[in-house]
Amino acid sequence: MKKITILFLFQTIFSFAQDFKTPYEKGNGNQTTTYEEMVKFYEDLDKNFESISVVEKGKDDNGELIRVVIFDNSKKQNIPVIFINNGIHPGESDGIDATMMLIRDLALGKIKVPQNTKVAAIEAYNISGMQRRGKFSRANQNGPEEHGFRGNARNFDLNRDFIKNDTENAKAFQEIFHWLKPIYFIDNHVSNGADYQYTFTYISTNKERLGNSLGTYFHQEMQPKLIQNMEKSKILNVPYVNIHGDSPDEGFPAFMDSPRYATGYTTLFNIPGTVAETHMLKPYQDRVKATYEYMRHSINFVDENYLDISKKMMEELTNYLPNKKYAIRWKLDSTKYSFIDFKGYEAGKKPSEISGKPRLFYDRNKPFTRKVKFFDTYKADKEIIIPTYYVIPKSEGKIIENLKRNQIKFKELQSDSLITVESYKIVDFKTVKNPYEGHYLHFDTQVSSELKTKKFRKGDYLVSTKQSGVKFLLETLEPEAVDSYFNWNFFDGILGQKEYFSDYVFEDTAAELLKTNKALKTAFELKKASDAKFAEDGAAQLDWVYKNSEYYEGTVNQYPIYRIR
Repeated sequence: MKKITILFLFQTIFSFAQDFKTPYEKGNGNQTTTYEEMVKFYEDLDKNFESISVVEKGKDDNGELIRVVIFDNSKKQNIPVIFINNGIHPGESDGIDATMMLIRDLALGKIKVPQNTKVAAIEAYNISGMQRRGKFSRANQNGPEEHGFRGNARNFDLNRDFIKNDTENAKAFQEIFHWLKPIYFIDNHVSNGADYQYTFTYISTNKERLGNSLGTYFHQEMQPKLIQNMEKSKILNVPYVNIHGDSPDEGFPAFMDSPRYATGYTTLFNIPGTVAETHMLKPYQDRVKATYEYMRHSINFVDENYLDISKKMMEELTNYLPNKKYAIRWKLDSTKYSFIDFKGYEAGKKPSEISGKPRLFYDRNKPFTRKVKFFDTYKADKEIIIPTYYVIPKSEGKIIENLKRNQIKFKELQSDSLITVESYKIVDFKTVKNPYEGHYLHFDTQVSSELKTKKFRKGDYLVSTKQSGVKFLLETLEPEAVDSYFNWNFFDGILGQKEYFSDYVFEDTAAELLKTNKALKTAFELKKASDAKFAEDGAAQLDWVYKNSEYYEGTVNQYPIYRIR
């Protein structure tokens, strides 16, 4: 009788597990789930397992609700969270299928169940891109047979929207991120670029931007251990091969994930992160397995070492106090590199069948292992001194909204106040020639600064940098930072002059100014003496007098956010 009972129980469990096969597992190994199948799968898990819950948070630009699935076996309060994002580029669907199996296997106890952490995953972040299903959008990718599209409903690449927040998706992500307050972040992707033997590549959050204490721990202890465990799972892996249009034989640099990207954004809150980049040309089932294994090993490591990670995160905050230096721009240090035993394929040139011109090709019949340089060190290209406060006028509503969503703390001025502040003027910047993700992005911005006493209004905002979001403040509010709000065109209104003059009227006014203002007259004569072209240009001289007089509005290029040192 006992044998029958045990056999019956085994059969019941086996049948139960069979009912929760994913659409990917039911297929031929080269098919990914549809959006509707994915939603139903997680709903069924939620109904059948106490450890699984599905929460709706925010929405896609098409109005569909974004769903977060949570595995929590402990039911403890304030337990650390491992946060996984899937389908930011839905054509890169590996993570969607791998996570469905992972959450199911955790619920069934088929893999090691975390005791000190819980797992939260966005089922599919770019829902509208996932629903735009087809066979051809990933022209270079080896499966699955059908898949989603990179852009969302409004054709935004969501992995460029983490600072500018043009989409409802990005706003939802920030809400989810601060709700979860994760200890570790994984963003699942598929690579583009060169061909090589590896199935799994990865972008580790840039160690310099992550900081000394946390960055050293992540790059020297945590990530190497995860990669070692991947190798034990017989999965070849290497840092993301950041090479396009050439072979990596001469070496390649670590990817710099600035704040516009997912892990660049999460780094601003001292959260280490990895972009999992399976290789586009490897079979789909191998890529899904590699993604699954990286997530599994990550969960195990974080569950065992969450106290050390938390300690390093807290230590790192002490590096961002007022009056300390902070790098807002970085450049690759080409003098520092390590060697990787790189497993590649011999690359060469042959005539193109299209143009007849030489084209790059990789010969998979000629695999090799050779040492190549990996440039993984960046140095500061521009540093600022961290202020004690920023002062933001209440007129900057969009900025305030974005900061509040990121849980930045404020104080409102209770009365009109004169405050001595550091004031920026935009001196120079460059702008891309073609639109980039809905913007004409600025870069290489330069400012000048001066101390001035300025009147601020009741209701203007005083923002302390002594808070956990200090790096977010610095990277968005410092105009020279790569992904600053200025560079993303939030302040383009300040770049245009609003008041002008009529030559025939201002000629007499300018002449009177030069007669009565000796300092202005001296500066004017020096300008003519030092600039021959200016000395021959009457219109330029009149404009110079205007712009150096009290008649000129003076707010052109005046950055409207101020610093208190």
